[in-house]
Amino acid sequence: MKLSDFDFDLPVELIAQEPLKQRDQSNLIISFENNKIVKFTDIIDYLNPGDLMVFNDSRVINAKLTLEKSGKSININLNKPSLINNSWRAFAKPAKKLIIGDEFLFDNHKLVITNKFEFGEIEVSFILDDNIDIFTFLDKYGEVPLPLYIKRQQTNKEDFLRYQTVYSVNKGSVAAPTAGLHFTPELLQKIRAKNIEIHFVTLHVGGGTFLPVKTENIVDHKMHSEYFYISRDTAKAINNAKSEKRRIISVGTTTLRVLESCIQEGKLKYGSGETNIFITPSYQFQIVDSLITNFHLPKSTLFMLVCAFSGADKIKNLYKYAIDNKIRFFSYGDAMILNNNN
Repeated sequence: MKLSDFDFDLPVELIAQEPLKQRDQSNLIISFENNKIVKFTDIIDYLNPGDLMVFNDSRVINAKLTLEKSGKSININLNKPSLINNSWRAFAKPAKKLIIGDEFLFDNHKLVITNKFEFGEIEVSFILDDNIDIFTFLDKYGEVPLPLYIKRQQTNKEDFLRYQTVYSVNKGSVAAPTAGLHFTPELLQKIRAKNIEIHFVTLHVGGGTFLPVKTENIVDHKMHSEYFYISRDTAKAINNAKSEKRRIISVGTTTLRVLESCIQEGKLKYGSGETNIFITPSYQFQIVDSLITNFHLPKSTLFMLVCAFSGADKIKNLYKYAIDNKIRFFSYGDAMILNNNN
């Protein structure tokens, strides 16, 4: 499979720059109802008693920091923790202005550049005063790490609330699991009232989710890895639902990657670890029956994933339909619900 097989033309005006005023008023394409377009809040009409929905409860951290060197600003976006305590991998722009050993002060705290890698990636170490943890530091000095395709000079107060799911609890993501951004407490309550099970896994979304695939032969692409956790109770509930042939609905590609990473002998296993699963067409899904997801970037690993899930031709036609109908794309955009074509 070639990278060019997953390209498409997207009018720039369809890239959502702001969230809608109300989360659940975004559009939702029902792919198994002839691509019917409804408001997201109406998803309740396409869910059935006995369904089991799985959400990613990871919480976005203020992973963007601005450094000043020689009168110039350098933006860094944290990606994931390193093995060394209080050290993180990050992406810097422009990285060439940084050298190993550079130090930057944030009041009594210090950030040190400890390594440099390819593609603008660096390693930084935090020396924090008063024994505060890294997340407390980032709450004070960091910013919401909006994706680069959101072309705004700075974040606003709304982003602190809206680039976060209403059910997020476990801090660690540097990008939002965006399919969940459409859900409100009221909608979740309606789902539970319809006798639909809700369970959570954790996958801390890394900055690698935005890295473009650069190899023309996609099998040569090196996939980024991300931390995940599945509880014993969640694994048991999903296995029970699967054995009873009830529908498993993944809210987002991050949730799907966790579930499909943890299959052993046909059963979902609980535990934690890192996954670098790269799902492309021909992959055989074992857990997830339906997927709720936003619209993804051309030539991205996530676009390849949805092509694998519902079939490349069907997804390409759906995306063309979405563009023709002015559907909003990417993080703050609209959503769709897909069925597994396996």
